[in-house]
Formats: sequence, structure tokens, C-alpha cells
Amino acid sequence: MAGCPAAVTVIARNVKWLEARVGSGNGTGRDNDRKTEAHGGAGVLTLAGVPIGRVEDAPPRLAAELATADVIAAEDTRRVRQLAATLNVAITGRVVSYYDVIESRRAEQLAAELAAGKNVLVVTDAGMPGISDPGYRVVAAAVAAGVRVTAIPGPSAVTTALAVSGLPTDRFCFEGFPPRKGGERNGLFAELAAEPRTQVFFESPRRVAVTLAELRESHGDDRAAVVCRELTKTHEEIVRGSLAELVAWADAQEASGGVRGEITLVVAGVGRAAARAAARDTAREARRQARFVARGRANAGASTDAASTSAASTDTDG
Repeated sequence: MAGCPAAVTVIARNVKWLEARVGSGNGTGRDNDRKTEAHGGAGVLTLAGVPIGRVEDAPPRLAAELATADVIAAEDTRRVRQLAATLNVAITGRVVSYYDVIESRRAEQLAAELAAGKNVLVVTDAGMPGISDPGYRVVAAAVAAGVRVTAIPGPSAVTTALAVSGLPTDRFCFEGFPPRKGGERNGLFAELAAEPRTQVFFESPRRVAVTLAELRESHGDDRAAVVCRELTKTHEEIVRGSLAELVAWADAQEASGGVRGEITLVVAGVGRAAARAAARDTAREARRQARFVARGRANAGASTDAASTSAASTDTDG
């Protein structure tokens, strides 16, 4: 972690990670055995992927977990009940809300349930818990308490958008929703303009036109990008082009009623040639500045010497 100060900062903010003992996680060696318990008879925390569009995409194990979990922590309790009904599952456990505003407080309560031997299932409205959705705090609490944590892998808008984008997927960074404050957004986009990895964002349909325009300003007209709308749903739409072309598309959508639905943006990283060119420009500018400073110092020194000589001459004439 020594080379990742940002990661150290994030972990340092969550004291539960610092409290967790090495080896306090899934030490049973049988992580896929649902009946295997963690330390001291504690329950098991399961994070489950939920379809991002079509209910048929639900992982097969999700139905079984919904039916047997002692406690289901859901971002929206009504939606999880609707999902269970669609999957022909009768929920027998207690359903509690678990959304961003109450995430910290609820995480402590869920950790207590786990310590008491209850099996807890965490689901969000769509996708995987913890990926721009509530989840990591309860995982951190469970890890600190030595409780076993497992997952039912499922759909994710991040990886789905990457897969269909046609942009490089060997390296990417996920930035979630861009900041709403202008200064923070501008700073983030300016930093990412030189990022070689493919970039993935979530965005509100109400702000997507503005965000594309700002990305165009920071990344340039010709940077390749993709707008993924309503992924896997009936009205799925994937629009590819340069940022300039996507800005024109978004403006046209705004003129005809606005963009609708869930939006995921994928933006190409800066190309290797462009990155090398930018590095050369930066180095050239640094050398220019160094020469400018050196000349300024030399001129200042020459002026001082001339002034000293003039003063000495005046004293002699006197």
C-alpha cells in the first residue's frame, strides 16, 4: 500500500479495517459452502448481484438466498419484494432498508445481527452492492468482527458497458457519478484527460448533456466515447462516436424532450502516442520555464553588478 496513498487514506478513514486482524476473513477454506459458518457461530454476510434490467438475468443462487436469508438488507424494500415475487420466491426473513443516508448506522446493526448468528443478504436496486451503491461499510464491519463475507456475482452496468463499448478493456477506471460542484468536476475531468485507461462514469439523464460538453472541453473533440442507455432493457440504446458527435446527439435529445433512463458513459483513455506527445510538451515547457528563470536571475545579477560599479565610481569621483 506504500505506493497507493489514496488507498491508504480511504482505509484510514474506516477504522474497522484497522481493527480487523490478519486472517480474520474467510478462513474456512470452503467459501462456496453456504452452511459453513465463520468464527464463533456467527452468521454469513452475502452480497448479491441484482439484474440491471431483465429479471431473467438474475443469478440462479439469488432466489435461494432470498428465500433463506434471516435478514435481507435492501436499498429499496418494495423493489426487493417485487423481485422476489417475480422469481416466485417467498421471503421468510426480515427485510430492512439499507440506503446511503442510513448506511453507516445500519451497518452497525447488521454487524450485530451477524454476530448473533443471523445470515444477512445485501441487495441493491440494480447491480452489485458496493459498486456506487451501499455495501462496503457493512463489509468492513463484518471483516472487523471476523464474520465470513461472500458474494453471489451478478450483473453490473460498469462491466456491461465496457464489454459493449468497443473501447479498450484491458485497463479501466470507474469514477462513479461525477461531482456536482463545478470546481470539483472541472478538476476531475482535467486530471482524467491525461489518463491512459478507459474511463467509466454513471450519470443522471438530466445532466448527461452538460457532462458530455464538459468532457469534450477537457478531453478534446476527437476523443472516442460511448453513451449506454437502459442497458439490457427493452429500450436499450448504445451510441458511439467522438465526444463532439455525442454532444450533438445529446443536444438533439434535449431539443426533443431530453435523455431518459439509466446512463453509463465510457470514454477512451488518451492514446499512447498522445500521452508521449503530452509528456514531451510538458518537459519542453519545464525546460522553457527553467531557462526563463535562469535568464531572470542572470539579468538581476548583472543589474546588481552594474549598480555596484556605478556606486564605486561615484565615490571615487567624489
